[in-house]
Amino acid sequence: MSKPKHPRTLAETEAQAVTRNIRVSPRKLNLVAALIRNKPAAQAVATLTFSKRRIAHDVKKTLQSAIANAENNHQLDVDQLVVVRAEVGKSIVMRRFHARGRGRSSRIEKFFSHLKIVVAEKAAEAETTEQKAA
Repeated sequence: MSKPKHPRTLAETEAQAVTRNIRVSPRKLNLVAALIRNKPAAQAVATLTFSKRRIAHDVKKTLQSAIANAENNHQLDVDQLVVVRAEVGKSIVMRRFHARGRGRSSRIEKFFSHLKIVVAEKAAEAETTEQKAA
C-alpha cells in the first residue's frame, strides 16, 4: 500500500523549477525576478545573461531548469514559453554578532531566499492578436 499520487497543481501547459536557500535577501532577489516576469523565455535568458547583478546567474540556472522541465517532462514547445510567474519567498536568517565599542554588540542578519519560476506555453496566434489590439 502506497500513498495516493499527489495531484498536479499546475496546468498542463505549465512547468516550474524551484531553488531553495539562495544566499541573498528577498528584496535583492525580487529586483532580478522582476526583470523576467511576463517575458518570453528566450528574452528572459538573454536579460539575465547580461545583467550585472551577482544573483542573476542563479536565477538564470533556475529559469533554464524550468525550460528543460517543460521540454523534457511535459513536451512543451520551447519557442513558445513565457515566464508566467517568478515568485520570491523568505527563507532562514543567519544571525551573527558584531563587536561594538564600550563592550557592546550589535546583530548582523544574513538573509536567505526561495525562488520559484513557472513557465507556460503561449500560442503564437494569441500573442499576435494581443499586439494588434494594443
